[in-house]
Amino acid sequence: MSDSTLTEQVDKHPVDEVPPAPQMFLYGLQHVLSMYAGVVAVPLIVGTAMKLSATDVTYLVSAGLFMSGIATLLQTLGVWKIGARQPLVQGTSFAAVSTMLAIGAAEGGGRVGLRAIFGALLLSGVIGFVIAPLFTRLLHFFPEVVTGTVITVIGISLLPVGINWAGGGTPGVTPTFGQPKNLAVAGLTLVIIVLIYRLAPGFLSRVAILLGLVLGTVVAIPFGLTDFGQISNAQVFQLTSPFHFGTPTFAVGATISMVVVMLVIMTETTADILAVGEVIGRPADRQTVTNGLRADMLSTSVSSIFNGFSISAFAQNVGLVAITGIKSRFVVAVSGGILLFLGLFPILGAFVAIVPLPVLGGAGIALFGTVAASGIRTLSRVDFSGNANIVIVALSLGMGIIPIASPTLYEHFPNWFTVIFESGITSAALTAVVLNVVFNILGRQDGAEGPIFAEGPAPAAISEADEIRLDPEGPTARGYSHGGNP
Repeated sequence: MSDSTLTEQVDKHPVDEVPPAPQMFLYGLQHVLSMYAGVVAVPLIVGTAMKLSATDVTYLVSAGLFMSGIATLLQTLGVWKIGARQPLVQGTSFAAVSTMLAIGAAEGGGRVGLRAIFGALLLSGVIGFVIAPLFTRLLHFFPEVVTGTVITVIGISLLPVGINWAGGGTPGVTPTFGQPKNLAVAGLTLVIIVLIYRLAPGFLSRVAILLGLVLGTVVAIPFGLTDFGQISNAQVFQLTSPFHFGTPTFAVGATISMVVVMLVIMTETTADILAVGEVIGRPADRQTVTNGLRADMLSTSVSSIFNGFSISAFAQNVGLVAITGIKSRFVVAVSGGILLFLGLFPILGAFVAIVPLPVLGGAGIALFGTVAASGIRTLSRVDFSGNANIVIVALSLGMGIIPIASPTLYEHFPNWFTVIFESGITSAALTAVVLNVVFNILGRQDGAEGPIFAEGPAPAAISEADEIRLDPEGPTARGYSHGGNP
């Protein structure tokens, strides 16, 4: 072996190493198993809420897997200035679920509602792609007090969906809603998930939701809640086609609402890119973050064309990189290949679509509750020593809960207004961003705070250390500072 070859191997960063093929496959499969439930849950939620047929739901599941694979390949391997070239797994994002449900419901559900959702995703993804370089310089508008509040509201707004599923459908509409067998299956599914979390080894505990769905479906068989007939109707192989459900429709209100969600998703992705950069020992600079956001937004727009939903980095896989110490982005690229492969076989999606509603409800309560808990964990890092951040969280949560507590409150307002504010996540996000600007960015005079509170508002901008980490060579820096691609 030549000296130049030895030098090249020594100099190669672990993130750019290519392990042997068998190891890459096993490591890649591990990443897929740890995030699979999250990918399939979103099309199941949206498809069921839109009252689509089992065949259509199966198609959505397959499209979600296929587009998650494409997005992961784009993020890990990169094309031009698109893709962070980090070990980041991409999948369908929960952040947009409640907004998508509001948009679809405003159009009456079904395929019509789905086309409205795809139209909003297409435009908001394009807007997010264009503003990505600007967004990385505006992160002080989205500190933890904003993102933590929004993530909490996402979980809270989804919990009623899970509760209705546990009952077997929709109150007053589904004749069997609330029957003891439905609640028993939901409860058993939830118990199974908790036991797996508590007792199973680390690897299995990370796929507790997926295992709960599988075992819950088995439990539902003797209750007569599982229908295997649709599996025989599913195609073995099918390439998802553009605009399968029809040409997307576009509305101003829906687009504005989804753009707000994209800003939240971009904030979460920025956090994931920074986190994985520290884990792999190649801290991300501002250009890396910008390229990663471009991949997210481009994937979202393309996903809407191919019948998928919003795409973002999965935080749980960042944790998996940290736990295993496997830093190669090519391992995660293999994960993308596996997801793409799964998306090409609708019969695999049909197995997912047979999961009964009560089983989905039991898993949904755990899954959506976990989302809310993640938001609370983010809020735990906020400085509440002053009055400002308490007011931001309090009012934002209140605005986010309004559509949940009184879904018809805004029914007499214009359509564009209801599409925006009938989504708890959009209401909470807009309120949190505006109040953060008023209280923490524009500032206020001394003495404005009530006497019963501790002094001084909490800082809201990203720290100077974060700014240096993002742009270590200063505002005039060009290219990457940590060995990335130009």
